[in-house]
Amino acid sequence: MKVALMVTCVNDAMFPDTGKAVVRLLRRLGVEVEFPAAQTCCAQPMVNTGYLDEAVPVVRTYVDAFAGYDAVVTPSGSCAGSARHQHGLVARRSGDPALERAVADAPPTYELTEFLVDVLGVTDVGAYFPHRVTYHPTCHSLRMLGVGDRPRRLLEKVRGIRLAELPGAAECCGFGGTFAVKNAETSVAMGSDKARHVRETGAEVLVAGDNSCLMHIGGLLSRQQAGVRVMHLAEVLAATEDDADQVPTEQPADLAAQQSAGRTDAIQHGLEQGATS
Repeated sequence: MKVALMVTCVNDAMFPDTGKAVVRLLRRLGVEVEFPAAQTCCAQPMVNTGYLDEAVPVVRTYVDAFAGYDAVVTPSGSCAGSARHQHGLVARRSGDPALERAVADAPPTYELTEFLVDVLGVTDVGAYFPHRVTYHPTCHSLRMLGVGDRPRRLLEKVRGIRLAELPGAAECCGFGGTFAVKNAETSVAMGSDKARHVRETGAEVLVAGDNSCLMHIGGLLSRQQAGVRVMHLAEVLAATEDDADQVPTEQPADLAAQQSAGRTDAIQHGLEQGATS
């Protein structure tokens, strides 16, 4: 099976380790995975804010970049939901029959846990992560994709992990993309509730399947000096005994440092290292 990694804009710019973790994980499971350098945005920001016409060239770039693969895998329920549910709408609105056909014929896009559980048929991915963890199910993965308990089933098979139930887990964290910009006070209030629930669990690490939500919650936890690290689920599932002592106990305060260390070339470098190891 030949799979393409759709890394997402947020991970490209700020969290390259997540993309590299997906590559390590899938290759460990015997999947041939590539990173098409022509990929850009999934078009979700434009669609969600009503700019459907402006989304047309972005969707066209998406289907061109991922043509020819058996599947597209992304560490984001939000972006997977956009590809599955919004691209068809954009294509139909465009009035371009060729784009409609391209979207209809495009390889399926899977959120990471869907691909692991439904396509590969695995829940034990050989991970080791000896920390107390709580899991936040992000809105798009929970409601748009219906991933259900797949992330939880994967986490339960991780050796050494101690899972703590998150109160009010299904409640939105308040990020919502441009919602956080246009409705900042409401967004912060919702995020503060989520951060409080995270602290109540006594977890060392908050895990989720979307770094955008983790960035929002993690920023609040950092300002509260909660001592809770946020990590993408892919990084936990990719971890092995060799990584056991490499998890910081606090969320980095300077996200700008992560941003400067990001970009696509970091992901590509990780792919090249994996190919030669």
